[in-house]
Order: sequence, then structure tokens, then C-alpha cells
Amino acid sequence: MTGEHDPAQYLDEPLPRELERELERGMVRELITQGESRTLEFKRTLTKNLGRALCAFANSDGGTLLIGLSNRGRIVGVADHSRAESRIQSIARVAEPPIAVKIEAIDKVFRVTVPPQPDKPYSYGGRFFRRDGATNRRMSRAEIKDLFHATGRLHFDRTACPQFNIESHLDDAVWAVFSQRAKVPEAMDRIAALRNLGLVDARQRITHAGAWLMARDIRTVTTSAHVSCALFLGRTNSRILDQRDFHGDVPSMIEDAVAWILTKINVALIVKGVRRVERLELPEEALREAVANAVAHRDYRSPDNVQVYVFKDRVEIVSPGGLPEGMTRADLGAKSLPRNPLLFSMLHRMGVAEDIGSGIRRILNGCQDHGVPEPVIDVSGQWVKVTFPRPDQYVREQECGPEHRPETKPESETARASRDKWPETIDSGPQAEAGDKPDRARTRSRAGSLDRRVLALLVNGPLAKSAIARRLGHRSVSGGLNRVVRRLRRDGLVEYTLPEKPNSSRQEYRLTPTGHLALEDQAGP
Repeated sequence: MTGEHDPAQYLDEPLPRELERELERGMVRELITQGESRTLEFKRTLTKNLGRALCAFANSDGGTLLIGLSNRGRIVGVADHSRAESRIQSIARVAEPPIAVKIEAIDKVFRVTVPPQPDKPYSYGGRFFRRDGATNRRMSRAEIKDLFHATGRLHFDRTACPQFNIESHLDDAVWAVFSQRAKVPEAMDRIAALRNLGLVDARQRITHAGAWLMARDIRTVTTSAHVSCALFLGRTNSRILDQRDFHGDVPSMIEDAVAWILTKINVALIVKGVRRVERLELPEEALREAVANAVAHRDYRSPDNVQVYVFKDRVEIVSPGGLPEGMTRADLGAKSLPRNPLLFSMLHRMGVAEDIGSGIRRILNGCQDHGVPEPVIDVSGQWVKVTFPRPDQYVREQECGPEHRPETKPESETARASRDKWPETIDSGPQAEAGDKPDRARTRSRAGSLDRRVLALLVNGPLAKSAIARRLGHRSVSGGLNRVVRRLRRDGLVEYTLPEKPNSSRQEYRLTPTGHLALEDQAGP
């Protein structure tokens, strides 16, 4: 168009009605030229299948109906516009839930636009439909269920878990750990407590959230619910140096995965006055938050599992399932739609997760406070990946190779014996070559910092777990502290003061002779 009909001259004012109508006609002609597709359908009249078409577009990504056209796109028109508009609105309202539509009469053709809808899935006449190519197809039961889950109208973590039997799986040992984490009063009935927490349904069946929190092996209740960790040589996944799967209950998996990461990244020893202070190359709290988010917000119906990768130049934490329906990459840190709200609320109660919606902000703030680059967050339809770049100085140190490492004294018999007591908290280095022998300084730097802090607290005498938690600055006994104490007991570094009454409220923990030796050796010569 040129001259008086040039649209450019109307940029700052409404288009004249005639020009607007001409543009609309042009758009309709263009749609007719495109032909029917996933987002476009032609209808000759207001047939009984109109409700099916509106429902199919609503359950997909929206679309457009052109009414008054033959299947080949020839304009036949709609006779009674007023009656037609009323009929379309009535059909849209009868859907469950009602479908929002926009209706426009353009000459003889009715254009009905179905924008993306917020309350999927939609049904018409008690049936569910979705768009499949250029046709409308009735959805299967599985597809309907998946759409309910994807849109957050049905939460998988609240559904009953048939693989978990309360009588056989919820034994005294499992309950003792769970009840302490969940702050359940000691005298409270188990079923009553679980009912109050929402972890059993009306038929006293354990929910999936409850099963994930109490399973000895989470794979027995949800096959792909475990966390896989791998350490790679260099920047690619062509060579694996170490690989571990963690498959206990959810709080234990989070703690174990974080502890594993900490043994694979570098620790600097910084001298402050007369003390040496450890400084991880990446902030522990940010790593913990990323792992907790990956486990808490993943799609547990996915056949994939949470994966943690440590490369020479980065740490990747990958969670299956993508973002919940209704969230975009731009919403991260500003909006939260938890996929597993019951599981998340329990992890918050246990002190494993922070307030909902604060995770991304805590990760970014933690990296900023630590003086390292913010992680890169990648989102796809099936995955959410958080990548922590490893600081350049640590990468350069690794690239120097073992020939540039400082010479060290041979390992003493006492040090060797002590090292053998720390099988999961000491590592020979994140990129060690086969045959490299870990020197004593590097071995000390990779010992679990929390393990050593607990041992150091016990040097002056026995303490209860609650006292240990307070002295560590924790508000309560966390799942992580419970695991540390259990590991130290298993490795023979600490022992009960009342071994005959392991569950006594007066129980305390003290260092064993082996624990004293390990702590002394960790302090260095």
C-alpha cells in the first residue's frame, strides 16, 4: 500500500476502520493459503465437532478456527452471524473448565482464536482431546494423567506409593531417623504423625513423598530417583576417574552428593594470624542449594535421574523434567511453582531446603559473596542444568600436571592408618592421574571439613548431638549432621557413651583412640 493507504502514516493513531478491515481480510487470506495445521483448522459450519476442536486447541498451544470455509479453503460463509457467535460462546462455556476464546466476524468468515490456556487439561462432553498435526485426537488415560501432573493440578508426590509397605518398611530404625529429622514428638503415634504431615492418604497408604523420605533404597519405590555422580578427566566426559550412585532416602542423597562434590574440588589453606582456614574453590552452600533443588523439584515420573558431573573447569548439576508448566527461564528467582510441594515442605521442615522461591537467589548470592562467577542455568523441555564455572586459578594448577607439585615427605604409618579410616572424605585430587600418590597436605585438604569439626568438638569430652549442632551454629540437628555422626561411628572414630541404649535421650558421643589419632594427623606435623 502507498499514498493515503500507507499504514506507516497511522503509527501514532488508530487505523481507519476500512483499512483495518482490509488488513484483517489479508490476514485471513494468508491463513487460508497456509492450509490446515497444528494451529489452524477450517470448518464449514457450526458442527457438533466444534467443542472437540476448541478443547483440542486448549489442551495444546492454542490455535485458530476459521468457520465458513470448506476443507479445501473455499469461502462458503456463515449465514447468521449473531446466532453463530452465541453458539460458539455457549460451546466454549460448556467445556470443563470453560475455554476463553476471541471471536471476530471478517466478512463472511468467522475467526475464532483460542489463546494458550492456563488450566489444562480441558474436557468437552466428558472427554479430553488434543491437537495432533492437523487433526483432533482423543487423549489416552496416560496422556490425561501426564497433563494433570505437568500443569500442577495433580502432584505425583501426594499420590499413594504401592511399593512402600508401612508394616514391613517402616521399622524402628527408619522411624527413629525420620522422626528426628521431621521433629515428630517422641510419644506421638506413627500413623497419626504421618497423617498430620500429609504423608499418608485417607486409606493409610504412604504417599510417594513419604516413601522418598523414608526408603532405605529409593530405587525400590521409584526406579530412577537416585543421584549419579561422576568425576571426569579434563573438560569432556570421555574418561571417568570416579563414579558413585547415591540411593538412600532423599535427605541422605542430598547430603551424600554434596559431600562427594566437596571431596572432588580444591580447598585452599589460608593463614589468618596463627590459624589456617580452609576455603573451598566453590561455595558449599550454593552447591548444596543446587543439589537440593535438583532433587526436590525434579520430575519423579521421568525415567532419568539427577546427575552431578565434576569436570576440570566446571561442576554441572542436572535435574530431569524441565520447568513446571507455567514457568519460563525468566521466572527463575522471581516465581516458584514447586512440582513436588509436599516433598519440598517436608525438606523445609527438616532444614534441608530453605524457603520456597529463594533457592536461585541464594545460589547467586552465595557465589557473589564467595567471589566466584555466577552459575549458568540452562533450561530445556526435559532438563534443568546448573553449571558452576571453576575458578581459573584452580584450573591452571591442575593443568600444570603432577611434575610441578611440591615434594612431600613419605607418608608415615600413623598417617596411613588414619587415612584408611576416611574412605569417603579423602580423595587424592580432582584430576589425579592413575598411579599418582596423594601427598599428606593434599590429603588433609580434602578431608570432610564437617567431619573434622565434629571430631574437634569432641576433643574436650563427650557431647550430645544437640550440643554438637549448637556449637556448629546450627539451629537443630540436621540430616547432614546425623549422617556425619553415623559415618564417624561406622569408621570407628567416635562411639556411644551409652552403647547399650543407642536411642537414649541422654546419649552422647566421644572420641575413640583412633579418632584422636585421625584428628592429630589431620592437624599436620
